[in-house]
Amino acid sequence: MHFPEDIKYHPEHTWIKVAGDTGTIGITDYAQEELGEILYVDLPQVGDKVEKDGIFGAIESGKVSSDLYSPVSGEVIAVNEELEESPELVNESPYDKGWLIKVRLSDTSELEDLLERREYLEKINI
Repeated sequence: MHFPEDIKYHPEHTWIKVAGDTGTIGITDYAQEELGEILYVDLPQVGDKVEKDGIFGAIESGKVSSDLYSPVSGEVIAVNEELEESPELVNESPYDKGWLIKVRLSDTSELEDLLERREYLEKINI
């Protein structure tokens, strides 16, 4: 499994990579492996608001359906539309092609509450 250093991790297995006031959000390599083959991703619309620790969508695999938790608050400015036709991108490339949404952050101080790579690895016992 791969866990990049340049992103922040949410305890509910989402991640965020920030550039300026924009954050790209997805699920971790650990989460996609635990879920198994991703069959469907239910995501918000551009313009929707997300709240830190709030549910912004769901992801379904052959095993289970899981809620997606936002690591930050903000406005959705992009949705990975490729996932509609190819949800397996989340399995194949959780940090690149399998990203879920992009958000314009409303409060960058929320990033301080997220986990660093080392802390996330401790949480999942790796």
